[in-house]
Formats: sequence, structure tokens, C-alpha cells
Amino acid sequence: MQTIVLATHNPGKAREFARLLGPAGFTVKTLADYGVTEGPEETGATFLENARIKARAAMEATGLPALADDSGLCVDALGGAPGVLSARFAPSGKRTETLLRSMEGRDDRKARFVCALALAYPAGDGYPDGREITAEGFCEGEIAEEPGGTNGFGYDPIFFLPEKKRTMAQLTPEEKDAVSHRGAAIRALLKSLKGT
Repeated sequence: MQTIVLATHNPGKAREFARLLGPAGFTVKTLADYGVTEGPEETGATFLENARIKARAAMEATGLPALADDSGLCVDALGGAPGVLSARFAPSGKRTETLLRSMEGRDDRKARFVCALALAYPAGDGYPDGREITAEGFCEGEIAEEPGGTNGFGYDPIFFLPEKKRTMAQLTPEEKDAVSHRGAAIRALLKSLKGT
């Protein structure tokens, strides 16, 4: 098992990554496991830029391979917002409510979840010096009229999957992993790792 540090303080995200990466031979730790309480400022203009910033900072803080994701919701009718500002779109606990208010009266409810991953390796024995591997994943859906479901986190309760006839938060963890943006990005990352 290879240990990687997940650059997050979000326990829901940590559980999801552990579930997805465990079968591939990875032990997932978080920044909290190493006493790192602060993350870098996310100054990137894209999801991938922010993922790289977070991965490098976590790798430098711990000296271990570090995986970071930057994920968000992009809504067509809002010009792609909240996008890279998804986590800062509104105060914690108010994001879904704020987004639903901004969608009132709009017919076009198409949206997508985006996940960008960056895996940064430190220089040193056993690691390719300074190597960085990136991957992206997407999940197409719609903004629901109202929240549904208690599984998941973030915008999951208002992200409706027409083919499933349920929101992301109404799926089982296994169903979510099969269709989610994060699941798609991790599968792409693992494919890149196997090819190196």
C-alpha cells in the first residue's frame, strides 16, 4: 500500500477518496493526520491550477506524495458559475439555497460537476523526482427544483441525474462512484499511473 496525503480538511471528500483509491493499493491520509491546519490560497483561474497549488503545498508540508482535487459546479444559465468559486459561492450551509434562488424562473437547468486532480511527488528515494500527474472528470446533469437526498455533501442534493431520476445525494456511495466527476477523474488518474 502506498500512502498519499489528500489535500483536504473535508471528511466527506476524504471518505470518498479512500473508498475510490483503496482498491488500487493506496492508503489515504489527510492533512489533519500530519497536523497541517492551513491550506494555500487558491489563486488559480481554473480547477486544474487550484488542484496543482494544493497538491504542491501538501507535498511540501508533509514530504509525501500528495493528491489534491479542485471540484465545482458549473451551471449553464449562470454563465458557468459558481465554477472555481463553488466552495466560496455563499457561506457554508447556504450554498445550495443560494444557488436555487439564483435559478428561480430559469428554464435552462443544465449543469455539470467538474473535478481536476493533481498528484505531486516529492524528490527523494522511491519517487520520481518532482513528478506531477493530473487528470479531470466530468458529470453532466441538471439543477433540481428542490434538494433531495441525504447522501453526499456540497451541491449533491440539488444535482439531478436524468438517467438515474435521482439527485447525486440520493445515490448509494457505489452508484455515485460509478457516475461522479470525482470517480471519473480518479479512474483517469489511475490509468495514467499504470502507464508510467
